[in-house]
Amino acid sequence: MVAGAMSGTGQLSVTAPGRGNKGVVSIRQVLVLGLDGAGKSSILQKMHSDTTKASTSPTQGFNSVSITTEAFRVDLLEVGGSLNLRSYWNLYLKKAAVLVFVLDSANHQRLLLARQELHHLLEDAEELPLVVLANKQDKADALTISEMHEQLALQRVGEKRKVTLLGTSATTEERGATHRIDDVKALLIELLS
Repeated sequence: MVAGAMSGTGQLSVTAPGRGNKGVVSIRQVLVLGLDGAGKSSILQKMHSDTTKASTSPTQGFNSVSITTEAFRVDLLEVGGSLNLRSYWNLYLKKAAVLVFVLDSANHQRLLLARQELHHLLEDAEELPLVVLANKQDKADALTISEMHEQLALQRVGEKRKVTLLGTSATTEERGATHRIDDVKALLIELLS
Protein backbone atom coordinates (compact mmCIF):
# COMPACT_ATOMS: atom_id res chain seq x y z
CA MET A 1 0.00 0.00 0.00
CA VAL A 2 1.37 3.42 -0.99
CA ALA A 3 0.01 6.62 0.56
CA GLY A 4 0.11 9.97 -1.20
CA ALA A 5 -1.15 13.52 -0.87
CA MET A 6 -1.46 16.11 -3.64
CA SER A 7 -0.82 19.77 -2.91
CA GLY A 8 -2.39 22.60 -4.87
CA THR A 9 0.95 23.27 -6.56
CA GLY A 10 1.10 20.16 -8.68
CA GLN A 11 3.38 18.35 -6.28
CA LEU A 12 2.59 14.92 -4.89
CA SER A 13 4.47 13.24 -2.08
CA VAL A 14 4.26 9.46 -2.02
CA THR A 15 5.38 7.42 0.98
CA ALA A 16 6.20 3.76 0.65
CA PRO A 17 5.32 1.87 3.84
CA GLY A 18 8.11 0.71 6.12
CA ARG A 19 10.66 3.10 4.68
CA GLY A 20 10.19 6.16 6.88
CA ASN A 21 11.31 9.39 5.25
CA LYS A 22 13.64 7.54 2.88
CA GLY A 23 10.61 6.27 0.96
CA VAL A 24 9.20 9.74 0.21
CA VAL A 25 9.20 10.51 -3.49
CA SER A 26 8.23 13.99 -4.63
CA ILE A 27 6.24 13.95 -7.85
CA ARG A 28 5.58 17.00 -10.01
CA GLN A 29 3.02 16.92 -12.78
CA VAL A 30 3.43 18.66 -16.12
CA LEU A 31 0.29 18.91 -18.25
CA VAL A 32 0.99 18.64 -22.00
CA LEU A 33 -1.79 19.97 -24.23
CA GLY A 34 -2.27 21.14 -27.80
CA LEU A 35 -4.41 20.47 -30.85
CA ASP A 36 -4.29 17.03 -32.42
CA GLY A 37 -1.39 16.61 -34.82
CA ALA A 38 0.85 19.13 -33.05
CA GLY A 39 3.45 16.52 -32.06
CA LYS A 40 2.76 16.12 -28.33
CA SER A 41 3.24 12.33 -28.30
CA SER A 42 6.44 12.56 -30.34
CA ILE A 43 7.87 15.14 -27.94
CA LEU A 44 6.98 12.99 -24.91
CA GLN A 45 8.53 9.92 -26.49
CA LYS A 46 11.68 11.85 -27.37
CA MET A 47 11.94 13.19 -23.79
CA HIS A 48 11.46 9.76 -22.30
CA SER A 49 13.50 7.50 -24.59
CA ASP A 50 15.40 9.85 -26.95
CA THR A 51 13.68 8.22 -29.95
CA THR A 52 10.67 8.99 -32.11
CA LYS A 53 8.48 6.79 -34.23
CA ALA A 54 8.27 7.35 -37.97
CA SER A 55 4.57 8.06 -37.56
CA THR A 56 2.17 8.26 -34.66
CA SER A 57 -1.59 8.31 -34.59
CA PRO A 58 -3.49 10.96 -32.63
CA THR A 59 -3.85 10.28 -28.91
CA GLN A 60 -7.35 8.96 -28.23
CA GLY A 61 -7.31 9.72 -24.53
CA PHE A 62 -4.21 10.05 -22.39
CA ASN A 63 -0.52 9.44 -22.73
CA SER A 64 2.00 9.77 -19.93
CA VAL A 65 5.69 9.34 -19.30
CA SER A 66 7.84 9.89 -16.23
CA ILE A 67 11.29 11.37 -15.93
CA THR A 68 13.18 10.76 -12.71
CA THR A 69 15.72 13.24 -11.41
CA GLU A 70 17.81 12.97 -8.25
CA ALA A 71 15.38 15.21 -6.37
CA PHE A 72 11.95 14.32 -7.75
CA ARG A 73 9.94 12.56 -10.45
CA VAL A 74 8.29 14.48 -13.27
CA ASP A 75 5.04 13.01 -14.58
CA LEU A 76 4.21 14.37 -18.02
CA LEU A 77 0.50 13.89 -18.75
CA GLU A 78 -0.72 14.42 -22.29
CA VAL A 79 -4.44 14.73 -22.90
CA GLY A 80 -5.41 14.25 -26.55
CA GLY A 81 -6.16 17.33 -28.64
CA SER A 82 -9.20 16.23 -30.62
CA LEU A 83 -12.39 18.29 -30.33
CA ASN A 84 -14.12 15.82 -28.00
CA LEU A 85 -11.15 15.75 -25.56
CA ARG A 86 -10.47 19.51 -25.41
CA SER A 87 -13.49 20.05 -23.19
CA TYR A 88 -11.70 18.03 -20.48
CA TRP A 89 -8.42 19.93 -20.56
CA ASN A 90 -9.21 22.42 -17.81
CA LEU A 91 -10.07 19.59 -15.39
CA TYR A 92 -6.36 18.71 -15.20
CA LEU A 93 -5.00 22.22 -14.61
CA LYS A 94 -5.35 22.12 -10.81
CA LYS A 95 -2.85 19.28 -10.41
CA ALA A 96 -0.30 20.70 -12.83
CA ALA A 97 2.85 22.52 -11.76
CA VAL A 98 3.61 23.59 -15.35
CA LEU A 99 1.51 23.73 -18.53
CA VAL A 100 3.21 22.80 -21.79
CA PHE A 101 1.23 23.81 -24.88
CA VAL A 102 2.45 22.27 -28.14
CA LEU A 103 1.45 23.55 -31.55
CA ASP A 104 2.32 22.87 -35.15
CA SER A 105 4.12 26.02 -36.28
CA ALA A 106 3.68 25.04 -39.94
CA ASN A 107 -0.13 24.62 -39.74
CA HIS A 108 -1.24 28.21 -40.40
CA GLN A 109 -4.91 27.22 -40.82
CA ARG A 110 -5.26 26.03 -37.20
CA LEU A 111 -3.21 28.74 -35.53
CA LEU A 112 -6.23 30.86 -34.57
CA LEU A 113 -7.95 27.81 -33.06
CA ALA A 114 -4.79 26.93 -31.10
CA ARG A 115 -4.60 30.52 -29.82
CA GLN A 116 -8.25 30.47 -28.72
CA GLU A 117 -7.84 27.14 -26.91
CA LEU A 118 -4.66 28.32 -25.19
CA HIS A 119 -6.18 31.59 -23.97
CA HIS A 120 -9.31 29.77 -22.77
CA LEU A 121 -7.12 27.41 -20.72
CA LEU A 122 -5.13 30.24 -19.21
CA GLU A 123 -8.28 31.94 -17.90
CA ASP A 124 -8.63 29.01 -15.47
CA ALA A 125 -4.98 29.01 -14.35
CA GLU A 126 -3.85 32.59 -13.91
CA GLU A 127 -0.42 31.93 -12.39
CA LEU A 128 0.49 28.53 -13.84
CA PRO A 129 3.89 28.70 -15.61
CA LEU A 130 3.50 28.20 -19.37
CA VAL A 131 5.92 26.64 -21.83
CA VAL A 132 4.81 26.95 -25.45
CA LEU A 133 6.54 24.63 -27.90
CA ALA A 134 6.32 25.85 -31.50
CA ASN A 135 6.92 22.39 -32.90
CA LYS A 136 7.82 21.31 -36.44
CA GLN A 137 10.30 24.14 -36.92
CA ASP A 138 12.08 21.88 -39.42
CA LYS A 139 9.26 22.49 -41.94
CA ALA A 140 9.94 25.08 -44.65
CA ASP A 141 6.69 26.97 -44.00
CA ALA A 142 6.99 27.08 -40.19
CA LEU A 143 6.42 30.47 -38.60
CA THR A 144 9.38 31.96 -36.79
CA ILE A 145 9.42 32.25 -33.00
CA SER A 146 8.68 36.00 -33.13
CA GLU A 147 5.79 35.38 -35.55
CA MET A 148 4.44 32.68 -33.23
CA HIS A 149 4.70 35.03 -30.23
CA GLU A 150 2.70 37.67 -32.06
CA GLN A 151 0.12 35.27 -33.55
CA LEU A 152 -0.53 33.64 -30.15
CA ALA A 153 -0.76 37.06 -28.42
CA LEU A 154 1.59 35.83 -25.69
CA GLN A 155 2.32 39.40 -24.59
CA ARG A 156 -1.20 39.39 -23.06
CA VAL A 157 -0.61 36.30 -20.89
CA GLY A 158 2.87 36.97 -19.56
CA GLU A 159 1.84 39.57 -16.98
CA LYS A 160 0.82 37.10 -14.26
CA ARG A 161 2.86 34.05 -15.14
CA LYS A 162 6.24 32.90 -16.39
CA VAL A 163 5.96 32.27 -20.15
CA THR A 164 8.58 30.55 -22.29
CA LEU A 165 8.24 30.08 -26.07
CA LEU A 166 10.64 27.65 -27.74
CA GLY A 167 10.92 26.42 -31.29
CA THR A 168 11.28 22.64 -31.42
CA SER A 169 11.34 19.70 -33.76
CA ALA A 170 10.76 16.25 -32.36
CA THR A 171 12.14 14.63 -35.49
CA THR A 172 15.41 16.50 -36.08
CA GLU A 173 18.30 17.53 -33.88
CA GLU A 174 19.39 20.58 -35.87
CA ARG A 175 20.35 23.46 -33.58
CA GLY A 176 19.61 26.47 -35.81
CA ALA A 177 16.37 28.14 -34.73
CA THR A 178 15.13 25.15 -32.77
CA HIS A 179 15.83 23.83 -29.32
CA ARG A 180 16.51 20.18 -28.83
CA ILE A 181 14.05 18.21 -26.77
CA ASP A 182 16.80 17.75 -24.18
CA ASP A 183 16.76 21.54 -23.74
CA VAL A 184 13.00 21.41 -23.11
CA LYS A 185 13.47 18.64 -20.55
CA ALA A 186 16.16 20.66 -18.76
CA LEU A 187 13.92 23.74 -18.74
CA LEU A 188 11.03 21.78 -17.20
CA ILE A 189 13.27 20.35 -14.49
CA GLU A 190 14.56 23.87 -13.73
CA LEU A 191 11.00 25.27 -13.53
CA LEU A 192 9.96 22.45 -11.19
CA SER A 193 12.98 22.70 -8.87
